[in-house]
Amino acid sequence: MRHTLLCHSAALFALLATPAAASAHSHDVTIMRDTWGIAHVQGKTDADAVFGAIYAQAEDDFPRVEANLLTALGRLAEAKGEDAVWQDLRQRLWIDHAALKRDYAASPAWLRKLMDAWAEGLNHYLATHPEEKPLVLKHFEPWMALSFTEGSIGGDIESVDLALLAQFHGGAASAKALALAKVRDDEPRGSNGLAIAPKLSASGNALLLINPHTSLFFRSELGMESKEGLHAYGASTWGQFFIYQGFNEHLGWMHTSSGADNIDEFSEKVERRGDKWFYWHANVWKPVTEKAITLQVRQPDGALAERTFTTYSTHHGPVVRTEGDRWISVALMNTPIAALSQSWLRTKAKSQQDYLKALDFNANSSNNTLYADRDGNIAFLMPEFAPRRSAKFDYRDPVDGSDPAADWQGIYARKETPHVINPASGWAYNANDAPWRAAGEGTFESSQWPATFDTFGPNPRGDHVMDLLGKAKGLTLESLHALAYDPHMPLFDDLIPGLAVPAEGDALSGPVALLKGWDRRWTEESEAMSLAHYWADDLQTTVRAKMPKHANAFAEIRKTSPEERAAALQRATAKLTADFGSWKVPWGQVNRYQRVTSDIVQPFADDKPSLPVVFGSARWGSLASFGTKQYPGTKRWYGTSGNSFVAVVEFGPRVKAYAVSSGGASGREKSSHFNDQAALYAAGKLREVYFYLNDTKMHLERTYKP
Repeated sequence: MRHTLLCHSAALFALLATPAAASAHSHDVTIMRDTWGIAHVQGKTDADAVFGAIYAQAEDDFPRVEANLLTALGRLAEAKGEDAVWQDLRQRLWIDHAALKRDYAASPAWLRKLMDAWAEGLNHYLATHPEEKPLVLKHFEPWMALSFTEGSIGGDIESVDLALLAQFHGGAASAKALALAKVRDDEPRGSNGLAIAPKLSASGNALLLINPHTSLFFRSELGMESKEGLHAYGASTWGQFFIYQGFNEHLGWMHTSSGADNIDEFSEKVERRGDKWFYWHANVWKPVTEKAITLQVRQPDGALAERTFTTYSTHHGPVVRTEGDRWISVALMNTPIAALSQSWLRTKAKSQQDYLKALDFNANSSNNTLYADRDGNIAFLMPEFAPRRSAKFDYRDPVDGSDPAADWQGIYARKETPHVINPASGWAYNANDAPWRAAGEGTFESSQWPATFDTFGPNPRGDHVMDLLGKAKGLTLESLHALAYDPHMPLFDDLIPGLAVPAEGDALSGPVALLKGWDRRWTEESEAMSLAHYWADDLQTTVRAKMPKHANAFAEIRKTSPEERAAALQRATAKLTADFGSWKVPWGQVNRYQRVTSDIVQPFADDKPSLPVVFGSARWGSLASFGTKQYPGTKRWYGTSGNSFVAVVEFGPRVKAYAVSSGGASGREKSSHFNDQAALYAAGKLREVYFYLNDTKMHLERTYKP
């Protein structure tokens, strides 16, 4: 069931939009590739720039573009077969293709032009690159862009459990399907965002740290410019035509995954009468909405077969599982026109007022925003889509769907959410932790706000940021970069002192002495870092297996007894020794970056080339994040997530920025830009961003028209 809590008037669209005048069949666009292979797209109109940007994305990595769109459209099973059926069904509970076509027709003209250009760019790429063999999508239609409107890692729909959804429909999700849907390591997906006001910068200009923690190679780094006021740069999720994390000439924006609870489950009392289902709400039996969803599923011989499912929904949302004799329905944001409009229009904002106006679409449910601009403004903002709910219910668990008091009661206005604009501290941050100290201790009193504004609680990265910003002054881009890669890991400040000193000659006396003598900072050469990582990983696994529901894992780790810590260290020491022949191993030998194929799911092998990565896991409080695990047949730990696109930006009369992307601009193995940023990335270094046309021309590899 589609949920739209606000209707956006034509007047609002007209106020925010810039007219586009691109022909439906031709685009005046030039692509300039700098010496890093990064595309700088120059279009006459915004639609021209969209055409060129998505064309450049397809050049760099069409398989990722297609994979993301197959996921968004709920069509993965057409490529992957039965293993993707339940993922597709989950998506299609909300992403209704017929509804999206109607949404496209109802969209304002300026937005339709952008969607038209998007589809034309992808179709033109396929027409001019016959060597590209799509798995499924051989022709793109403009309405498809409305299926993929929010660029963060893991949309709200992915919160629905696949195994339980399959059980509800009388099936079973395969082990492969569940493995693909599950996070492949324990690294926190999210991000760091940090905005610095002029009072704390050496230049008197506002600064912004953009540090998303996602799957590696998750976004395309590019620049987009038009004569209609567009001039933006940053990271665009493969398959989308807007800059998701980035900046323009006037301001910048950084999104961090929010702990706000904006997805709810409702426990529905149901009854079957004849051949129809009814649910009990407000003392009335109401008919359950039934809808048939038909999926195309690739068979082992390559043919497509149809699978049709009867799905159910209440006014709360689609039914996704059972709990006892109740059905569980899910309510979440599903406003594609508003979401795509907001995602585009914020890239063109020229002031804080413009940016906040674009947010009036209330179409961001999952991300906090850190903001900075050329006028010296900074801000921390919570998701604009925040349902208003009764305080008498605990929405972390399913609530009674029969009680109308549990229903959503509209959404909060921005002034009713915890946000800060131009705080006295001179800084604002978020590291996927609670918003209560977004601009320093005491920013908000948590007891004065609805509990639904935070389900994450504190984490060690937040502790780390607070310590660093408490001392910050006279910041430059260089020192902001250094802050973002500060090697301290504060979780170990709490854990190591609680280790009892073993008796002389005890097997743990050496490991304990190594940890107690360590400065708790990562370096490539640190043997203590390797041991600490193995130890904390074991301790976290043990704690999570038995911690109470809704508990904060970091708080539970800190509560562990000296005996539990010693037992975990004993296991970690044994495992490290088994893996490397000694418990004294330099961190760079353990923590590795490897990219040897263009496969979306990377294979890893110890006998293939790899690089040491200096920074560690965000789990232990490192701001720079590299999420690693061991794979079948490997002793080393290889990263698949964490820092992806990282940038520091200064908003002076001319924007100045430094950045790095994991790997390189191209996903093509044979490209010289497949892995040319890897050494910088692994060492925690950045390179100059060529934001202005003249800078790009001075560092130009080639120029062409699609």
